Amino acid sequence: MTDTSRYHVNGTLVPAADAAVSVRDRGFQYGDAAFETLRAYGGEVFEWDAHRERLERTCATLGMPGAVPEDLALRVAETLDANDLADAYVRVSVTRGVQPGRLTPAEAVDPSVVVLVEPLPRGGLDGESVWDGPAVVQSVKTRRTAPAALPPDAKTHNYLNGILARLELRRASTETYRPDEALMRDAEGYVAEGATSNLFFVDDGTLKTPAEGSLLPGVTRRVVLDLAGEESFPVETGRYTPDDVRGADEAFLTNTTWEVRPVARVDGIAVGGGPITRLLARLFDALVEERCY
Repeated sequence: MTDTSRYHVNGTLVPAADAAVSVRDRGFQYGDAAFETLRAYGGEVFEWDAHRERLERTCATLGMPGAVPEDLALRVAETLDANDLADAYVRVSVTRGVQPGRLTPAEAVDPSVVVLVEPLPRGGLDGESVWDGPAVVQSVKTRRTAPAALPPDAKTHNYLNGILARLELRRASTETYRPDEALMRDAEGYVAEGATSNLFFVDDGTLKTPAEGSLLPGVTRRVVLDLAGEESFPVETGRYTPDDVRGADEAFLTNTTWEVRPVARVDGIAVGGGPITRLLARLFDALVEERCY
């Protein structure tokens, strides 16, 4: 089947088959690039400002401030329109661009900027989930990279840490047990996050989530914390062990595409969603409905 998608590459819409960057691009050679995963609902990109600000912060961390083009929002809109998509997954990548093959980057930056889109179901109050069911979560041996080695709030192309965690899940899978998200710990053994998600759990009516430090503070995570604050839920950020999560009354994961996804089991132990998880998921859907539809 022919792919008729069109992507935005360095300022130009091109057919998917022609969308490419140079093999000398540092994003390919070294993972020297920043990216954001966004979600469009009804043609509107949800939390655009927060995503753009994080993309700019990551580029600044990588020593290429100013690499994010001023017209990036227009490029995203053009890509959605070119693919006739109102509800979509959007990925924006900004690399340092083509430079000589040495580790130390040149000071001058001519970035490569790519926008990809894929269809997703409608969101909001009348929408449907992109996931098939609650998550099955498994603890892994792979630890989150220490903050002193790589700033955790930098969303870069180098996702090998998360890939290694997902490979552990594959090795742990059987015909009857198929975990679909990793529970990752920091260097000291405290729970940090999933391979591509942030973690929340409920204990005695208090909503808990690992404190920032060894995790990527997600945009959806922040929205959920804001919603919980508006409902006056007791909220706590701290350092937790896998046993804390296994013994929780409820647990759920957040990210841009999953939104709020209940956790069915952690390391084979039933946890499940609950009233707080359901309420926050409904409030999130209502917010999307209000802003985008």
